[in-house]
Amino acid sequence: MKRKVIYCTLIFLFLTAPEVRALSDTTYYKGTPDHRMQTSLYDVYKTKHAEIVMLGNSLTHGVNWNELLGRTDVAERGIPGDGIKDFLGRMDYVYRLNPKICFIMGGVNDIYSGYPAEPTAANFIKVIEALREHNIIPVIQSPLYVSSKYLLSAQKNREIAILNNLLKAYADKNGVLFIDLNSKMSRGGYLQSELTLDGIHLNARGYVIWRDEIESVISRHLTQGTD
Repeated sequence: MKRKVIYCTLIFLFLTAPEVRALSDTTYYKGTPDHRMQTSLYDVYKTKHAEIVMLGNSLTHGVNWNELLGRTDVAERGIPGDGIKDFLGRMDYVYRLNPKICFIMGGVNDIYSGYPAEPTAANFIKVIEALREHNIIPVIQSPLYVSSKYLLSAQKNREIAILNNLLKAYADKNGVLFIDLNSKMSRGGYLQSELTLDGIHLNARGYVIWRDEIESVISRHLTQGTD
């Protein structure tokens, strides 16, 4: 009986932890310290224009993109814990920068919060169409798998694979740029362990691969060189 009580308590704590709460609860999400901090910073940053915006979650937030790319015209707009549905609530922070191109990374938080691939893809497409309506070139970056040692990796990677297939099919049909990062970073349907800090977030080696993949897109779609 005692073991059962402990087990139930652990399950309760897991299900109510911030990282696994449903991201459809936008009232909860917008009250997180990360959201309040980052959006308040966006409001005071002096940058008025950026040629490139990196829109995403903690993966996007985890590196200085100007230094990684050797540029001065990149604005990073990633918030840890952010889901695709939440991107839609802060698109104005992208529009106000009037970028030429926007790289989008997201979906894993949605999947890990119990949000299925199909509605996640639908929200992703809404982000893409909103960018196109503002004459911003959207670039889909394939939602990354997690490593084999990460929590629920087999189950969640199957859903991430479905999401990637949906996004790739949409991109092919609608002429949207799609960068398949998983083809460079995964092995056997799992993120390579040597590219990650903890099974989900990238280390420096992972960011180098990511950088190399987007630089070719930047060179084709931006005439402005490095400052």
